[in-house]
Amino acid sequence: MKRLMSLALAAAMGLCVLAGCGGGKEEKAYSTDLVSAMVEAGAFSETLEELDGDTAFALYKLGDYGLVRDDLQDCAVQRSAGATCEEGAVLVLPDEEKAGKALEALKAYVEGQIATNESYRPGEIPKLEGALTEQRGASVLLVVANDMDAAKSAIEG
Repeated sequence: MKRLMSLALAAAMGLCVLAGCGGGKEEKAYSTDLVSAMVEAGAFSETLEELDGDTAFALYKLGDYGLVRDDLQDCAVQRSAGATCEEGAVLVLPDEEKAGKALEALKAYVEGQIATNESYRPGEIPKLEGALTEQRGASVLLVVANDMDAAKSAIEG
């Protein structure tokens, strides 16, 4: 009887451990409304202009990372018209694997912006170096902001 109780207790503990490991908080995918929320929060120092999906696909060179235009299911992109390097973007892809490729593209884009702007707009380099690029599920986020605290507040919002 003791042996049976011990086995039952061990099995119950094992299930608790498994449930605990799998019960982590899953973050929701980024919403395209997030870009507007960051604008409203005052994250950017100037008025940004909206880009459509075709322009975003080309700008971030998503095709270089094995994606096709139809993979970019939805997006919200606002970026500077040229005075700064500020921008906010949420890209929505069909699955996590494709979102991972888009994240790689966004990171490469930021590195390219740093290289391009080192002599052209050196004052923008700290913003670019502090850029936020993240993936949540099948969505990715890019933020280059004047006020990253305001941007992060909108993200956590």
